[in-house]
Amino acid sequence: MLVEERRHKVLDLVSEKGFIVLADLARQLETSESTIRRDLDYWGQRGVIRRTHGGAVFLTDNAMPALEERAARELAEKQCIAQAAVTRIQDGDTILLDGGTTTLEVGRLLVGRPLQVVTNSLPIAHLFANSRETDLVILGGFVYPRTGVALGPLTVRMMEDIHVHQTILSVGGVTAKGLFNSNVLLVETERAMMRCADEVVVVADHTKVGRQALAFLCELPAIDTLIVDNALSLEQRRLLDQNDVRLVLADPAGLARNGAAAQGGAVRDGKEGARDGAAEELRR
Repeated sequence: MLVEERRHKVLDLVSEKGFIVLADLARQLETSESTIRRDLDYWGQRGVIRRTHGGAVFLTDNAMPALEERAARELAEKQCIAQAAVTRIQDGDTILLDGGTTTLEVGRLLVGRPLQVVTNSLPIAHLFANSRETDLVILGGFVYPRTGVALGPLTVRMMEDIHVHQTILSVGGVTAKGLFNSNVLLVETERAMMRCADEVVVVADHTKVGRQALAFLCELPAIDTLIVDNALSLEQRRLLDQNDVRLVLADPAGLARNGAAAQGGAVRDGKEGARDGAAEELRR
């Protein structure tokens, strides 16, 4: 059994039971306790489990709540940001969407368009599962509980031979230090997603700006475009203006006005992107 495969079997067993004894894991996987101990240390360092005397406890990550809980927060802002994001996507493009709630809104607006969509999100994949117009590629791996998102080494390995025009990511925090997310496995997977792409676009509502989450993803110059709704405070705006990133401010007032055009697919002009009444693009 490969190391990565064994590690994910360990994680599956711990997450299924909530708590498991080291000896039981070794017996079920037919390997030594010292090997299982190293596997538990691996997941413990990534914040997924907590080692205990003689076993391990699966951590229900409060920083990464269920999809339903996150989806309802700032919904209007997320829809506005999604509208601005889809105007930058050209029919025929290959797009990689991560499993965030803002990228879920992007996915909703892309249904029915002639695209290739790659995702590690089961909720996003479900949107395209019956679409004749869209080619769907699903990335596998350990599916994080309550989110339906595949993460970790197996997911990363699947992306080694994938190339996309755009990777669209959601994040848990944006500061002067860079971009953050709430889970180490998630960050590991998103870095691989960034390596796949000609252009990396981050979508985040204004509540994420100035907030730092658990795991560091990258510095701001490592991405091409940041799309945020225009409810930024002066302090948040100054934070972004001081960093070398192309900023697109999505305007909720333009959402309904431009919805039909975005559904039809705006043409992207290289890295300059599209400009319309729903978004203001600020170039450095």
